[in-house]
Amino acid sequence: MDDPSEQSQWRSLHQLLARMDAEIGSIYTERQVKGLKPSFVMELLRLHAKGPMTITELAESVGRTHSALSQKVSAMRTAGLVRTVQGADARSKKVALTAKAKGIIELLAAEWRATEAAITELEAELPYPMTQVVRDVEEALARKSFHDRIAEKLEQQHR
Repeated sequence: MDDPSEQSQWRSLHQLLARMDAEIGSIYTERQVKGLKPSFVMELLRLHAKGPMTITELAESVGRTHSALSQKVSAMRTAGLVRTVQGADARSKKVALTAKAKGIIELLAAEWRATEAAITELEAELPYPMTQVVRDVEEALARKSFHDRIAEKLEQQHR
């Protein structure tokens, strides 16, 4: 049997996004920020702007699943960026920024703005902006979901 993973339409996209994230990460490394991953920044900025939130509230705020955010909060806790505090009642807990996170929040906000400006600049150099590609893909998937497309192809393979 052939190895189907040797062919990938998306490998270059995944590699591009990983390279861009790594370059954002190098900004933090250059500034001696330890334990911070670029994937943490949105949640840290949101906690700074809105204050402590439950994992459910934070997940809804950033458009992620509870499960995904629970794992991310655990990783951010290990990195010393968030802690759990008592919520409104004895059963609820909220995620809050640590002093370490508060100490770098201005850098995170500045990097976010600089990254957005760099993306705008990059898109101006392209004949077809990345943000338009995303909108076009979302519209196509609204017409027919990715799940349905894959299931249809699997069904065709079994005929």
